[in-house]
Parts: sequence; C-alpha cells; structure tokens
Amino acid sequence: MPVKIIDHVYAQYLLTKLRDRRTGSIEFRKGLVRLGRIIGYELAKTFPTRYVEVETPLGRATGVDIIGLDRVVIVQVLRVAMPLVEGLIKAFPQARLGVVAARRREEGGVVDVEVFYSKIPAVEAGDTVIVADPMLATGVTMSRVIEEVYKAGAPGRLVAVSVIATPVGIERVLSRWPQAEIYTVAVDPELNDRAFIVPGLGDAGDRAFAT
Repeated sequence: MPVKIIDHVYAQYLLTKLRDRRTGSIEFRKGLVRLGRIIGYELAKTFPTRYVEVETPLGRATGVDIIGLDRVVIVQVLRVAMPLVEGLIKAFPQARLGVVAARRREEGGVVDVEVFYSKIPAVEAGDTVIVADPMLATGVTMSRVIEEVYKAGAPGRLVAVSVIATPVGIERVLSRWPQAEIYTVAVDPELNDRAFIVPGLGDAGDRAFAT
C-alpha cells in the first residue's frame, strides 16, 4: 500500500501531546524527535534482510543484517522538519542528508511554493530517499521538494514522511508521483480556507485525535 499510517500506540500518544495546545515548545520538539525515530524504525522494518553469523566472546551466533541502511538519503524541508529528521537519523545513522528551503505562498486563494535553496547529494537507483515534512497539507510543498530530489537522480525507493497528512495532500503527491510511499501518523479530514490542516474528532479506529 502506498500509504502507511503508524498506529503504534506510543506514536499516537506522542501525537496527542503534540496536538495539545498546552504542550510547550521544548516538549513539542522532543515529541517530534521521538516520532521521527518511531517512523524510522517502522520504515526500517520494510527493508530486505539476510541472516548473518557473528563471532561473540563465547562463540558464533546467527543474527540479521538489514540491507540498504547505507543507501538512504534523508531530505528535510528547512527548518520545520529538523526535529523530525533528528529522530529519523536515529534509525538511519548512515544516511546522507539533503536540505530544501521552501516557502509557501498564498495568492488569490492559490497555494504555491517557492524554493530558494536546495542541496541534495547525488541520488542513485539503489538509494532510498526519505523526504521529511511534518505536515502534508495540500501536498504542494512535498511535490515541489520531490522535484528537487529527481534533479539529483532517480531513487530506487521514494518515501514521503509526515506526522499529519490530509486526503488532499496524499492525492496530490500520489497523482504526481505514483511511485511514492507515504508514511504518516494521522490523516486529518480537511483543510481550512487558508490551506491549514483541521483536525477531526474520531475514535481509535481512524486515529484522528482532536486538539
């Protein structure tokens, strides 16, 4: 499936804390870092593995090697994605890092994105590229950043990571980039007239928690 919702109970607990208007800025940042780590671990579970033998102090043991951890590129949208990326790096410590500085513009009800800085390492067919942006609202920013990724090369796997997404944003990204996978912690139902994500009340089944 191209969309994976991280329904791990601790991820949902952290998201609830992030949504709470009483949460201070320091705790908010720490929560984003922790969520990034959880998303990274969930994503790492989908990488191919192989059995290996290692030498322990008391003899040989069979273990697991994760294939491709050294072929990961993480692209962050400055500066909002920095805590999320900090957590992702805990799961992918060998990842190469790229940055895209983008600014969303709203004119006459139309949302557009201006990219004023982009630095992404060369991307090869064997790489997994993770594009991190905490809010996948309209999908315009994510789509524009993915354009920058493909200027650096075509990855073997493309993953868009967010904390909260919307059906509109998901549809826009997948319609433009059908090869993409989307990992998020929640999908909120709608956008307001300023293209900001509006939470919706829901139960534990749809994982939509309200502020």
